[in-house]
Amino acid sequence: MSSCLVEIDESSAVVRLTGVLDGAGAEAVRGALLARLCDRPGPVVADVSGLRVADPAGWGVFAEVRREVADWPAADLLLCDPAAGRPDHADAALAGVPTWPTLDGALAAVAAAALAAVLTIDLAPTVGAARQARELVTTGCQRWGMPTLTDPACIAITEMVNNVVAHARTPMTVRLAPQDSTLHLAVRDHSPRLPTFAGVSPPTRAGGRGLLLIDTVARRWGSSAVPDGKVVWCVLHPDDEAAMFG
Repeated sequence: MSSCLVEIDESSAVVRLTGVLDGAGAEAVRGALLARLCDRPGPVVADVSGLRVADPAGWGVFAEVRREVADWPAADLLLCDPAAGRPDHADAALAGVPTWPTLDGALAAVAAAALAAVLTIDLAPTVGAARQARELVTTGCQRWGMPTLTDPACIAITEMVNNVVAHARTPMTVRLAPQDSTLHLAVRDHSPRLPTFAGVSPPTRAGGRGLLLIDTVARRWGSSAVPDGKVVWCVLHPDDEAAMFG
């Protein structure tokens, strides 16, 4: 049984980890961090000031989570670790994870990188869900000056939402945010079944083309298993759409 305790500060971006992190506890930490990143748009700070890692490889869970959410809309993981940089610290396992020696410093970094924009809506798995999601996408593209991405983003979000309605049949959360010139979309549902893409469907097969449409309009897409469900995400780039629709 792991002796690592995870405490979530509902009023801030902080997740505190205390005790001892061993191999058995790494998956629980991963799940807790991904769940928080699902629930709260924006960066999350993992405060490991009171954490001892039994196996240096255990530090890798933080880099793994940051890679997992790299293409989610408005999501990132930062670390507060007073021991970072010491000779006996496993800094190699934390490569790429922004780290601060104090919690104040990490929170100041979060505040300095405040979200420029993010839109979120909770939807029931009903026939009208895709229409509501398209309206949100259209609003976002207009607000963020991304008119060329409106049509492809509406195609992608329609398929992502309809997959939830048809297969997961659970409530869902749609989130979108710009990042530089790209648009990031995600749909979080409460089914553990991950989507599978087997390439182009034969013309005699009815249905099954939703993921193909997403794959066609998006620069990249994927899915992440999270506690109590999954996140399906995609990234759209205006250069791709100019070539496809222009």
